[in-house]
Amino acid sequence: MIGYLRGQLALKQPPLLVVDVQGVGYEVEAPMSSFYALGELGSEVKILTHMHVREDAILLFGFVSERERALFRELIKVSGIGAKMALAILSTQSVDEFCAHVHAADTTALTKVPGVGKKTAERLVIELRDRLKTWTFVSTAPLVKGAKAPGLVDSVQRSACEALIGLGYKDAQAQSLVQAVYEDGLSLEVVIKRALQQVKI
Repeated sequence: MIGYLRGQLALKQPPLLVVDVQGVGYEVEAPMSSFYALGELGSEVKILTHMHVREDAILLFGFVSERERALFRELIKVSGIGAKMALAILSTQSVDEFCAHVHAADTTALTKVPGVGKKTAERLVIELRDRLKTWTFVSTAPLVKGAKAPGLVDSVQRSACEALIGLGYKDAQAQSLVQAVYEDGLSLEVVIKRALQQVKI
């Protein structure tokens, strides 16, 4: 098993990271929360990893905190929750927010994650409530909605849309979320973060 990677950040293309460890580039898929916490390209990083072995591939998933990795591992134990959906959950809700929703049995909040329907949300609550009951968490208020900024799609908007589609959003929904928050001069990470915040409104 690979527990963590320490090296130079060579690529940030949500949801994919590439970490150069002494000349070997490791591809790592990570939630957007981890992207926000990482430095610029070329910076030294340490990423906690979860290695997932399939018949056709060996995949690495990366996290900047132990709590995120622990929650990811709990999520993929739930029937019907794969790695992609677990990443989508961690990209749209913090660990504290998710724990609060599960403890409150707030299935409406959970269904705002792409791919999570009512039955899946109910299953998350049923299967995780006891497992997460010892986790400490704080409730958080909804985030403020960003300003709408229509305009032509540029490379940042296209990349942001592709990142949201990679998390499970439909093309039209991804475009709508990005256009609602885009402003000239914003970085790709900020546009994605603001777009994901809209889902919580």
